[in-house]
Order: sequence, then structure tokens, then C-alpha cells
Amino acid sequence: MLKLGSKVVIIADQYEQNLPVGEYGYIIAYDRNVDNVFDYVLRVPAANRNFLIPDEDVELEEVLIQEEVDRVEREALIDYALATYNEELFNWIVKGEEVQVEVESTSSESQSKEDFIRQVNLKAWI
Repeated sequence: MLKLGSKVVIIADQYEQNLPVGEYGYIIAYDRNVDNVFDYVLRVPAANRNFLIPDEDVELEEVLIQEEVDRVEREALIDYALATYNEELFNWIVKGEEVQVEVESTSSESQSKEDFIRQVNLKAWI
């Protein structure tokens, strides 16, 4: 249940009430009648009207903005992966595959202090 005064966007018109789909509005009341399919009374400033509207026809503006940000971020990562020929990143984004981590074989030889520091510094830059 959305809070009173929440800024929402009309995303559908399932009961064909000629709702202004894509416009924003504010929830000004709950419709508590159990015999009614509508959940909210919505004030749409662009239409200068109030509408009775079901819960499925509206979505919070913040949720829609976050979905758009996620979509743009995903597309940008795909473009970057394609531009840099990074197949692992592309598969991780598109297919959701796990990135295979290469396990270095540890030799029985002990490393010198300088080799160990050099190896740690290389991994830190990667």
C-alpha cells in the first residue's frame, strides 16, 4: 500500500477509464470500499482531475527511475565489454555466467620475499 501524498506515475489503464498513461499524480486518498476494485484516489495535475485507480495501474516514480538507471547502466557495461573485447564481462552481464577464476598452482618451492611482494603488487594493480 502506497503512502498518502506519494508521487506516482500511471503505467497502465486496465479498466479503460481514459487515464493519462505516463503522467504523474499524487495519491490523495485510499478507497476502502471492499466492493470496489479501485485502491486509490489519484490527483493528476496535468489533467486537473481526480481518478479512482487500482494498485496495478500505478508505480512509484522512484522505482521507475531506478529501473531506468539499471537499464542504462547495463547497456553501458555491455557497450564497454564489446568495445574492449572483454568476453568474460560480456558473458557475466548478458548471460549471468560465473566468471571463471584462474587458480594459480602453488609450487613446493618457497618464494623469496621480493617475489612475493612483486606478486602482491601485480595483483593489487589488477
